[in-house]
Amino acid sequence: MSLKDYPYVSEWITFDEDCLLVHTGKVDIGQRISTALIRIVQDELALPLPQIEIAPVRTDHAPDEGITSGSNSIEQSGRAVASAAATLRAHILATAVAQHGGDLKDWALEDGFVQQTGTNIRISLVDLAQDLPKDLRVDAALPRFVPDEPAALDMRGITEMVTGRFTFLHDTDLPGMWHARRISPPHAKATLRKIDQDAIDKAHAKGLHVFQDASFVAVAGPNEWHVVKAATSLGLGCTWDTGAGLPEIDIFAQLVPQNAQRFPVVNGTPQKAPVPAPLEAPDVTARFERPYQMHGALAPSAALAEWTGDTLVLRSHSQGIYPLREAIADSLGLRTEQVDITHIPGSGCYGHNGADDAAFEAALIAMAHPNTPILLKWSREDEHAWEPYAPAMAVQVDAKLAGGKIIALSAEAHSDTHRGRPRPGPNRAGPAKLIANRFRVQAMDPYVSPPNMGTHAGMHRNLDPIYDIPEKRLVKNLVQGLPHRTSAMRCLGAVANIFALESTIDRLAQDTDSDPIAFRRAHLTDPRARAVLNQLDDCIAARPPLPHGSGRGVAYSQYKNTMTRVGIAIELTVSDTAEVRLDHATLVADAGRVIDPDGLIAQLEGGFMQGASWALYEQVNWDRDGITSRDWNSYPVIRFDNVPEIDLVLLDTSDHPSVGAGEASPGPTVAAISNAIFDCTGLKLQRMPFTPETLTQTALEM
Repeated sequence: MSLKDYPYVSEWITFDEDCLLVHTGKVDIGQRISTALIRIVQDELALPLPQIEIAPVRTDHAPDEGITSGSNSIEQSGRAVASAAATLRAHILATAVAQHGGDLKDWALEDGFVQQTGTNIRISLVDLAQDLPKDLRVDAALPRFVPDEPAALDMRGITEMVTGRFTFLHDTDLPGMWHARRISPPHAKATLRKIDQDAIDKAHAKGLHVFQDASFVAVAGPNEWHVVKAATSLGLGCTWDTGAGLPEIDIFAQLVPQNAQRFPVVNGTPQKAPVPAPLEAPDVTARFERPYQMHGALAPSAALAEWTGDTLVLRSHSQGIYPLREAIADSLGLRTEQVDITHIPGSGCYGHNGADDAAFEAALIAMAHPNTPILLKWSREDEHAWEPYAPAMAVQVDAKLAGGKIIALSAEAHSDTHRGRPRPGPNRAGPAKLIANRFRVQAMDPYVSPPNMGTHAGMHRNLDPIYDIPEKRLVKNLVQGLPHRTSAMRCLGAVANIFALESTIDRLAQDTDSDPIAFRRAHLTDPRARAVLNQLDDCIAARPPLPHGSGRGVAYSQYKNTMTRVGIAIELTVSDTAEVRLDHATLVADAGRVIDPDGLIAQLEGGFMQGASWALYEQVNWDRDGITSRDWNSYPVIRFDNVPEIDLVLLDTSDHPSVGAGEASPGPTVAAISNAIFDCTGLKLQRMPFTPETLTQTALEM
C-alpha cells in the first residue's frame, strides 16, 4: 500500500545537510516504530546513528499511510523504508563506480563513507547522495543488506523520558499561548439549557473567554490555573436538560442474535449470506463476556491549535493525522489544505482515545481567537467519561469431539462497532464521529457504522481459530443502538475471541484427559506454531514445581492468523479473599525477522501487562446520570504490586519476513489467566474482569 502511493525514494528518504531524514506516515506512540526505522536504514546504509533522524510526521510532508493501527507499521512503513534504503544503497554504489571506476564488488559502505577496497578512495555517503534523482523509483525486489553485527539502539527519547526532560504535547509552552478546558455535560444525551451569568462575568473579570457553540462550552485564557478554576465554576453554573439519561440496561442481555445484523465468517472474512444452522448436540458450550473498557492513558488527551486567518495549524497525538485533517476541515467549512497537523507524542493509549476530539475542540476555540495558540487539555474525568470505549462483547462457543480431537466448532461474536475513528466517508462520516459535533448549533447525530466486512477486522478479529478443525461455523453479530460511543482499542475483537476460544480449548483438553499443550499441538500442522508451543513446554518443564495452592494456565494465538505467534504460560495464586496474584509469566514469540529486539520485547511485555489489567481489574460503569468510572479508584488498573516476574523467549526465524507484534500478546494473556484460575480453583470464569467479587459469585453458583 505505502509504496504504491509513494513510489519514489525521495518520498521516504531525504537529506538535510549531513543528516539523513527518514519519512514515515506512521506515528510513534511508544511502539518504537521510529527506532525500528532508524535501525532499518542504519543496517542498509551503515551511517552513524547521529546522522539518521526521523522527519516530523506532518500532513503534506509525510507519506499518507492512514492510521497507525493494526500492528501494520513494520509491514507497511518498515518495508517501504527498507526498500527505499536498499534502492538508495544500490544507487550510491553505482554512482561510486561510475565516478571512480572499479567493480561493484570492490565498493562498500562503512561508517558513513563509500570506500573502494585496496585504495584510499573514501567518499562521504551523504555527499554522494545529495544529487539523488527525485524520480528514482523504489525497487521493492532488491534484497535487504544485513550486517554481520547490527547496531544496538536505545529507544528514541527514552533517556529524556526517564529523566523527565522529554517534551510531550501537554508540556508545550509557546509565546502568547492560551490554555483551554471544556465544560463537559453530565452525559452524551444531555443538552445545555443555560449558563449562570455570574459565572461568566467572573471568568471575564479574570481576562478569560467563555466559548459557546450551543451545548459545547469551553473556557480559555493565558493563565492555566485560572482557566482550570473557571472551568469548575462554569460547570457548576450550567443547567442541563438530561432527558431520560443513559439507559441502565444489562448490556450482555442486549448482545444476542435477535438484536443483531448477522454474517457468517469464512476464512476470517464476513459474507453476505445466510447464517448456517447451529451445531447439533455440542459436547461443550459456553458464553464468554467482556465489558466496556477504557484505554487508560496515563495523561488525558490534549491538542494545540492556532488559526492564522488562513490556515489552521494543529499539534495532536492522534494516530491518524490525515483522516483527522479531513474531518476537521469538513466540520469547519475549510479546504483540506487549510488544515496542517503535526503529530506530537502524548501519553500513548494503543487505540482511539480522546486525541482526535481534543484536536477538534482546540480548533473550535482557536478559530474564535486568531493568531493565538490554544493548548486544550482534557481532565482525567473528561478522558474517562468521554473517550470512545472498547465495545462490550459476548462470544458463544460450541464444540464437538470425536476420538479425542475437535471435529466441529462454532463461535459467534456479538458487539457494537470497533470503527469510530473520524475517517471520511458517506454522510459526512468523519465529522459525525467527533463528539463535539453532537453539541454544536448544527448538531450531528451519532454516526452509525456499517458492518466491517474486512478480513480479521473489528469484532471478528481472531474469531477464526488458528487450529486445524474440520468443521467451523463462525458468525459475526453486529448489535447497534447500545449506550456508549465505541471505537478501536488494542486488538479490537481479538481479546474477547481468543479468551473464548483458548478457554474452550483448555476445557476440551481436560475433557479428553490431555495435556493442554499437547492437545493444542495435536490440532496444529504449522511447524512454526508447533515450535512456539514446544519451546513453551520446555520453559514450563524448567520451572520449579508449583507451590500448593497455585495454578498454571497456558494459551496460544497468532494475531489475525497471519502475524506474530505467541504462547503464554501464567502461574498465579488466589488468596483467601479471592484476589488473584500473578506470580510468573512465560512468553514465547515468533515475529519473523526481528528489527528491534528490545522494542519487540517491550511490546510483548507491555501487551501482557495491559491484557492482565483487562483480565483482572477494568470495567466501565454507569448509571442514568452518566459514567461513574471517572478516576483511578472507580476504574482501577493493574498496579506494580501485581506485576509478575516475566521470562520472554524470541524464536530465531530471521529467514521469514517481519510481522506485526504490538497486539499479539493481550488476547492469550487474558485466556492464560482464566485457565490458570481454573487450574488453581476449579472456577470456570466466563466474564471479565476476574475480580474477587466475580470469583466469589462464581464459587457460590457452582
